[in-house]
Amino acid sequence: MSEAKDTLHRLLALLRLIPTEPRRISTPTLQEKLKDRGFSVTLRSIQRDLNRLSTPFSLQCDDSETPFRWSFTPDAPLDLVEMDTPTALALYLSESHLGMLLPQGVLDQLSPQFRRARNYLDSLGRNGLADWARRVRALPNGKTLLPAQLAPGVWGLVSEALLERRQLRISYFSRSKETLISLLINPAGLVSRHSISYLIGSVDGYRDLRQFALHRIKQAEILDADADRHQEFDVDCYIASGVFNLREADERVELVADIHPQLASLLRETPLSGEQTIQTIPDRDWLRLVAHVPLDRETLWWIFGLNDQIHVHSPQIWVDEIKQRLGSLRQIYQLQ
Repeated sequence: MSEAKDTLHRLLALLRLIPTEPRRISTPTLQEKLKDRGFSVTLRSIQRDLNRLSTPFSLQCDDSETPFRWSFTPDAPLDLVEMDTPTALALYLSESHLGMLLPQGVLDQLSPQFRRARNYLDSLGRNGLADWARRVRALPNGKTLLPAQLAPGVWGLVSEALLERRQLRISYFSRSKETLISLLINPAGLVSRHSISYLIGSVDGYRDLRQFALHRIKQAEILDADADRHQEFDVDCYIASGVFNLREADERVELVADIHPQLASLLRETPLSGEQTIQTIPDRDWLRLVAHVPLDRETLWWIFGLNDQIHVHSPQIWVDEIKQRLGSLRQIYQLQ
């Protein structure tokens, strides 16, 4: 009875090591991995076991080269690949963040793993790591808008075109023209920002890179032509150039402002920049903030969101715009 039980454990371990097509694993590799798990077995025995298991478990053998390589067919009746608690936890927590970062083909391949991770954690009851997944969440700072809805199939086609470096013809809604326009795009990259994802690429016939919001792409078609114009594209350098922050100048400026004590406490814990000082102001509860920041719209919008907790003294360009906005708001509310 003990020998039969050991054989069963070995066969289960063997099946758990076999990947699903298109990935494959050779018999010598299977032998090494079984040895690591405490099973001493010959290559001949492994080959015999695989032949015996091939029909009931939908295994297939690639005998075009030696050593032979084995895999499950995509429609295999069982998924016996091993899942451990740390892996399940990582998959569970990352699933919601990967939807607009991975190609659709990769997401399709991971979908069963995400499902297995959820089921695995649900089955653990009071296991500490499973409980961690129920107790830990990441929240963005500020108001989060609902993600822009994409037309069916757009994400899959855009991600495939980028992955395979092929041109993409899109039907794109132009907000400036308020109509659909047809564009031939050479994809360079993808950036997910807040609730909107952007395709970075150039329109055929032009070299400059532009941003195309995915939710404004109503139809897409992958072409056979190669999109080889942006082989050296570096997405980090592109972001660092400030294209998403609407910079008004390349240089950094000195932000000087009086701030409320509550805001001062926040900025001491989470500084606005690496070059920041907060000093007391004689005979006042408020404090003086001096920080070197980019001259961009994002920082200015952050200032607007502080309302009456900040009084900006410089840069003058922001002081002028704040005054103009205050004047506009005063007119709006006086008319009501």
